[in-house]
Amino acid sequence: MSHFPFQRLQAELTTLIASLPAETQLPSEPELAKKMGVSRATLREAMRSFETQGLIRRKQGVGTFVIGEVPVIDSGLEVLESIETMASRIGLSVSTGSLKIDLLSADVDCAEVLEISIGSKVTQVSRVIFTDERPVAYLVDTLPEVFLSEKDLKTGFNGSVLDLLLRRGIPRLANSRTEIKAVNADTEVAHLLDIQRGDVLLQLKANLYTTAGKVIDHSLSYFLPGYFSFHVNRRVG
Repeated sequence: MSHFPFQRLQAELTTLIASLPAETQLPSEPELAKKMGVSRATLREAMRSFETQGLIRRKQGVGTFVIGEVPVIDSGLEVLESIETMASRIGLSVSTGSLKIDLLSADVDCAEVLEISIGSKVTQVSRVIFTDERPVAYLVDTLPEVFLSEKDLKTGFNGSVLDLLLRRGIPRLANSRTEIKAVNADTEVAHLLDIQRGDVLLQLKANLYTTAGKVIDHSLSYFLPGYFSFHVNRRVG
């Protein structure tokens, strides 16, 4: 694929999307591809970039819709904060859905990460974060049951395991080590976030440590890039 036709296609799609009000349904892929004079594969690749920016939303089996301006949750990564805290700072309301709490037995990998015995009980909390009824993040936290039980989650849980642990105050938290990378959504995550399988997401994989150096929480977080902007302030070395 030559760069010029693809750039032309992106420019034309930008003009089209910008000219339409929010919630407008775009023409079907075959119709739009014919109108733009490109293949469906080329159109799909271009559309994926607009979805990543949070400008359009594709609903499986329904169609593609213009989103319009969306509030972006912007945060530095130097300080660990929950989505709820970040959203509150910009006056954005978020909610939790698809909450699932499982009591599992730690397998080899889980036991190694959490530094516990194989077969030890762990609590896994998964949920989807919504803003304006749009799913924008999928979070999964796994903790030894001694630190977090299902009972702990039945009162005052706002969707953030971090906030729950901070309110409780015991054990005291020290720092988090986080790996950041772009990943393609698998079938399960795509379904939960109402996107297409293979769409690009921002994944944060983190271990949360206590002041005693113990891993208390292993988390996997998936974010829609168009709704989140993370940055790091770095000093000159």
